[in-house]
Amino acid sequence: MAQPETASLSYLLLDVAGTPCALPRSAAGEVLPLPDLFRPPAAGGWLAGFLNLGGDPVPVVDLARLLGLREGAHDPGPYAHLILTPDAAGAWLVDRVTDLVTIEPEAIRPVAAQASLNGCVSAEIAQGDRLIHALDPERLLGAEERARVGALTRAAKARLAALPAA
Repeated sequence: MAQPETASLSYLLLDVAGTPCALPRSAAGEVLPLPDLFRPPAAGGWLAGFLNLGGDPVPVVDLARLLGLREGAHDPGPYAHLILTPDAAGAWLVDRVTDLVTIEPEAIRPVAAQASLNGCVSAEIAQGDRLIHALDPERLLGAEERARVGALTRAAKARLAALPAA
């Protein structure tokens, strides 16, 4: 059974289609308001599009669609956020980042890897009378999904490189 991250007990609390979730603070490089995204024709499903970050396309994954919490097209609300990975190589789209909190170790209950798809829920965090799903960012995408997103990212980068500089 995978143990939740214990080196840092700081978590970003998220609203993902009305489901309370959390990401370890160490998994977030930056939290941004939702900008306009480039959506190539080949993108779809849970790939929300690409963020142009200084000329580099950054794939944006819609966590609600990835986790099966929302189906079909959805216009993000006014409070939607992007959570950039620490290396800015990817981003997670959430309905809202609600807080940054420090969690006491005794409030974190490990979840068996087989209890969620690819073990993406590593723990449950007890906060008051509710349980929050602590997500393991390394397990949110499988190897094949990462490979396909990588291929689409390379194609988006080539498309941008073919245009004259602004």
